Amino acid sequence: MAKNVLWATFFALLAAMLQSTLLSRLAVYHAVPDLALGIIVFMAYNNGTMTGQLSGFFSGLMLDFLSASPLGLNMLIRTLIGALAGLMKGSFFLDTIFLPMFLCAGATGIKALLLSGLHFLFTSGVPGYTLDTPMFWVEILFNTVSAPFLFAFLKLFKSLLIKGRNI
Repeated sequence: MAKNVLWATFFALLAAMLQSTLLSRLAVYHAVPDLALGIIVFMAYNNGTMTGQLSGFFSGLMLDFLSASPLGLNMLIRTLIGALAGLMKGSFFLDTIFLPMFLCAGATGIKALLLSGLHFLFTSGVPGYTLDTPMFWVEILFNTVSAPFLFAFLKLFKSLLIKGRNI
């Protein structure tokens, strides 16, 4: 499990750097696809709750160091999303198109709700994320459309990312 979490953190770090450099130039309403979130959802769905939580925690820690957000904000949100996505393990057959889209859209919605709640509690410390702005809808669209491609790419590395797989 430690190997899987380490590789997931590495892939999430690469995705975060890709998001902040290359994909930020393609932003619409300041929204880019959250590939790091998709990686956490992939890990959690394939490996279960504990791996999802740990992947979310460590990748969130790396994102906290890379971003200007308060330390622990990404850790908290991504740990909770990893735990919730891990609860779905074995519940559904992993369809190559629709289930990744559903999981990533749900994770984006949960991320938005958690950020909205935290912004309500800590107004000055946590950036706002309202559900009625175009930024939210564009981000959920980007994450939903990119999910099947991201999951297909990550399946190429299943010996590194999915426990119990020896290829």
